[in-house]
Amino acid sequence: MEKQGKYRIDILRKVPKCGTFRKNSLLSMAKINEISINQWLDNLLARGAFGFAKEALHQDIPDYSDIAIKRVLSRLSTKGKIVSLYKGYYLLVPPQYASKGILPPSLYLDAFMKYLQRPYYVALLNAAAFHGASHQQPQEYFVMTDFPVLRPTQKKGLKVNYISIKEIPKPLIEKRKTEAGYLNVSNAVLTACDLIQFERRVGGINRAVTVLNELAEAIKPSDFSEALLHHTPTTVLQRLGFALETACFYQELADSLYEKMAQHDLKFFRIPLKAAKETKGFFSDNRWKVIVNTAIEIDE
Repeated sequence: MEKQGKYRIDILRKVPKCGTFRKNSLLSMAKINEISINQWLDNLLARGAFGFAKEALHQDIPDYSDIAIKRVLSRLSTKGKIVSLYKGYYLLVPPQYASKGILPPSLYLDAFMKYLQRPYYVALLNAAAFHGASHQQPQEYFVMTDFPVLRPTQKKGLKVNYISIKEIPKPLIEKRKTEAGYLNVSNAVLTACDLIQFERRVGGINRAVTVLNELAEAIKPSDFSEALLHHTPTTVLQRLGFALETACFYQELADSLYEKMAQHDLKFFRIPLKAAKETKGFFSDNRWKVIVNTAIEIDE
């Protein structure tokens, strides 16, 4: 009887507890889930996609619970294989970008804005770079979109700023090819107007005109279209014309802009070159009626 009892005790010692079975089972299931979602993500990358919505994952793998998917995405995020960009939207980080931990916006922006169902275009210094004016590399990325206001996204040291405007001027937008498809980018002349209008966002009037000086090479006199004049405030066009004529010395472009504004009966007002600076004692003895209350210095 003693032997029997001892033998039974030894067997019981060898049998894993129920909790151990459950724990191993859960770990195995989590591993299977991770492998399956990894395969789904690999298929996305193979098709040239760099972002995905969690809803799409639910639709394609309906057997996984929301909790299971959240757990797997959390682990993949910790491993640096994905980045949570926005509520329910993630970026894939392929091996070539693993060291940075984030993708260039040009690879994911179009798909992301389609996910948000928002019109957009790449603007300011980033758009200028597409047109060959990359004198100063921007530290931030600028995107124009409509209202309501979209908060900036900042991940792994990369900040994307969204500037809301009343209307996206479709005739002034170009499609540029990227590794991930296409990207909406402001054409050269709209980029020039935006640089003047939003000069504070790019570091001030001097930096804006420095970029404009290079960008002007990509602008033709015929680019001052009705669509541009309709979209851009007259005060911005006045400052642009003044900068082209007196700082960048593109006389032909300045003359063409002035003629187009006259043809459309645009009324000129006395306006300061630098809006936030004192105007008293300064003169506007130029055809653009711009009060020269600051000196423009172009960084060569």
